[in-house]
Amino acid sequence: MRVNLTVRKVQSLKPPQHGQADYWDDSVPGFGVRVAASGRKSWTVYYRYHKRKRRLSLGTFPTVPLVDARERARAALNKVAAGEDPAAEKILSREAGTLGELVTEYLQRHAKRHKKSWRNDQWMIDRHMLPRWRHVKARDVSRPDVRALIESVADGGAPILANRLLALVRKMFNFAIEREWRSDNPCQGLRPPGVEKGRDRVLSDGEIKKIWDALEPEQPPMSALFRLRMLTAQRGGEVRRMRWENVDLKTGWWTIPAEFAKNGIAHHVPLNAPACEILKELREWQETRLEEVNDGRRIKKWEPKKFSEWVFPSPRGDEPFQWEQRAVGRIRAVSGVDFRPHDLRRTVATLLTEHQDADRFILKRILNHVDRDITGVYDRNRYDAQKRTALDAWGRRLRSIVEEKDVGSNVVPDLE
Repeated sequence: MRVNLTVRKVQSLKPPQHGQADYWDDSVPGFGVRVAASGRKSWTVYYRYHKRKRRLSLGTFPTVPLVDARERARAALNKVAAGEDPAAEKILSREAGTLGELVTEYLQRHAKRHKKSWRNDQWMIDRHMLPRWRHVKARDVSRPDVRALIESVADGGAPILANRLLALVRKMFNFAIEREWRSDNPCQGLRPPGVEKGRDRVLSDGEIKKIWDALEPEQPPMSALFRLRMLTAQRGGEVRRMRWENVDLKTGWWTIPAEFAKNGIAHHVPLNAPACEILKELREWQETRLEEVNDGRRIKKWEPKKFSEWVFPSPRGDEPFQWEQRAVGRIRAVSGVDFRPHDLRRTVATLLTEHQDADRFILKRILNHVDRDITGVYDRNRYDAQKRTALDAWGRRLRSIVEEKDVGSNVVPDLE
């Protein structure tokens, strides 16, 4: 039925006894109100798209006033005239995934397949992104939303982390564009807030001792994690993902599988005497701790836990430990030394060449840096003996530092 739709007219429309009745506006073609037997009155607009009839709901009366419903109808009809289908757009918007769903897709289809550091992505997502945007449609996250997130992290005293977070958000929305979750990237035009400078920080002997001593009150896993980084000069992520099956304490070797190495090349790390001692003590502590936990679980008739494959397991699940920033803060406070974890690796590398006369070629092998020399393509020697000599000497020097023994660079105390 075609009528002159006014507010009073709509208010006066009586519901049918069964089904529904449509009343069409005589001023806007296709626009009308549908009255259901329940008394519900819904605004609607009909149109043709590719010769097919389409219906678009515009809201209910009186929540949506007549004047607004009429404007919505005109806007929809203008889209039809421009070759668009507003009903299909509404369905797409309603079914568009949330950021929480995008995160799952990104981690499974991209990060875990192509990034060895995907756990860092997971941590930043869980810590900073999901609390704000978990239930927000991915297509609705705006540039001001991203700016607010990044600035909150930077203003909270972590500008470099804010840089990393911005890079992750940008990468994730590029992935969203590839997967057709949205057509643009809300990070476009945003600049990293933190000013990054290359660090050349090398710890002094006194600072090394202070950090070593500050590890004493830490739980054994955390203490072992940092001390092994100081003894082996390996990357933090590679130490955190150490597995017991890759550690041979009898021969003193740790193998970093290619899938865990940053450069994708399997690496054999000599474990000097202090490193082996730390790992033996850590395993004994973990076995004792596991027995205590399982005693409690047996009382409650719970399934006992199994010994973790990871040397540094996460307390929250069967994954390796992921993030030590809180511990770094504690160690800084106790030691009084302003350092970053990567300074440990730089310090060991520097002292190996300064005091242990390690050849830079061997140092490159210890650090597992890629050999860019064309000769490296043909030379498949791992130089294990030379690596062990250098790290054994470093282990003795480190012990002399933490025990405050006055030894020169050419004289090292016996480990016993």
